[in-house]
Amino acid sequence: MAPGALDGLRVLSFEARRAEELAGMLARHGASVTRAPALRETHLPESPAAHDLARRLETGDIQTVILMTGVGTRALAAAVAASCPDFPRRLARATIIARGPKPLAALRELGVDGAHPVPTPHTWRETLAVVDALGAAAGRGVAVQEYGVPNPALLEGLRQRGARVLAVPVYRWALPDDTGPLRTGVSALTRGEADVAVFTNGAQVEHLFRVAADAAALRAGLGRTVVASVGPVCTEVLEAHGVHPDLEASPPKMGPLVALIAERARTVLAAKRA
Repeated sequence: MAPGALDGLRVLSFEARRAEELAGMLARHGASVTRAPALRETHLPESPAAHDLARRLETGDIQTVILMTGVGTRALAAAVAASCPDFPRRLARATIIARGPKPLAALRELGVDGAHPVPTPHTWRETLAVVDALGAAAGRGVAVQEYGVPNPALLEGLRQRGARVLAVPVYRWALPDDTGPLRTGVSALTRGEADVAVFTNGAQVEHLFRVAADAAALRAGLGRTVVASVGPVCTEVLEAHGVHPDLEASPPKMGPLVALIAERARTVLAAKRA
């Protein structure tokens, strides 16, 4: 693609943890980037479900463990470390399903091998497909390490397959301490002052609509903007709010997302505003 593919385009980014990195990647293509961090990660002070999981792994009542994120896998191990120092050994006795490379990396740090990876794009549908292939639900106790927000579709799919489900939250996505930039982002969208809106996490969408005083006006503003989604999981949340992404990265990673925006955003924007 030509250098400066995003010259003159106003890009709104809702990324928080890697905000500077994403803004830099977009700026290298010439974009004018406004950061509106939409979330922060908060570890739960106590997770009774994590201790319940450790106990039920030892008794054999949980036979399948689904790990959704690397951060969550580490947080889970840390949450029970004091009371259950042999948690990795207990975990290794279960059928482990890891949603992508990050929980696999966390498992390697814990010295736990043999996990079954969920293929890209790592949605609840692919997760259930792995469960089905392994016969890891019917009549079994299945623990799901949640990732910031519950995943009702995954939990219900497991129950429909005859699993006894234990949801294990270890952290939650919260609004940022300062919601000013996020509210400014809402205003920019509703007033037509942004050309591209970049979403890298479904929780960003939830929080954007949470702080919006007028959801219909926000939805209309996004309709005039190029909406870029990092992947299918994020897209599902956008669509649940009546927003249909114009661009979706494949594979669902930040680099391919930026490349896709640089390649197609200008053309898509021209078509939407014609």
